[in-house]
Amino acid sequence: MLPASETCIIVGAGSGLSASLARLFRAEEMTVVLAARNIEKLAELSKEIDCELIQCDSSNVEQVKDLFSKTDEIVSKPSIVIYNPSTRIRGDITSLDPYETKAALETTCYGAFLVAQQAAKRMIPAGSGSIFFTGASAGVRGFPNSSVFAMGKFGLRGLAQSLARELQPKNIHVAHFVIDGGISSKTRPDNGENRLLDPDEIAKTYLNFHRQNRSAWSWEIELRPWLERF
Repeated sequence: MLPASETCIIVGAGSGLSASLARLFRAEEMTVVLAARNIEKLAELSKEIDCELIQCDSSNVEQVKDLFSKTDEIVSKPSIVIYNPSTRIRGDITSLDPYETKAALETTCYGAFLVAQQAAKRMIPAGSGSIFFTGASAGVRGFPNSSVFAMGKFGLRGLAQSLARELQPKNIHVAHFVIDGGISSKTRPDNGENRLLDPDEIAKTYLNFHRQNRSAWSWEIELRPWLERF
């Protein structure tokens, strides 16, 4: 692991936006810690950018505590924490499984609380830090047959807004990113038309937020392709 001035934890890491965030922050000479339920899928990315991998179910209290304790031990206390996980379940209200719904809410919203709590416990004594949440358009308006996703994302946005007001006076930047549109990938290429969100461009916005001067902090931003209706 190369020496770095900052440590970034990305929770819910995968091959899409999280990978773009990891590559960018590593290129900026930060130490990057990727957390996911299945870290085997991240082995190739870890070798590519030289980062740490820690297995973690973000909805599990003890596993989230362990994630931060291990990061403290093997690297350092984080200066930026990004929460990405969510579970999307579609269906009409009469057919949705209540147990699957509960599990989805624990991943999308409750896990964000657990991660933010551990981040805040370290950033408040340090007197600085950034806590970022990846949201969606479902967090600002509900859609038919998408009530479970809306519940989770509305809760996530409420958490972010409350924490922004609570922690900003402590010099901790809390922000919520509304991702409004599909994200391009190897299996879903954009073909240069910019009809889909480019994950590398989204990642740049996260970095810019982290580096915003505190005289002009933003707590939320909406990101969408130029052709996306809103």
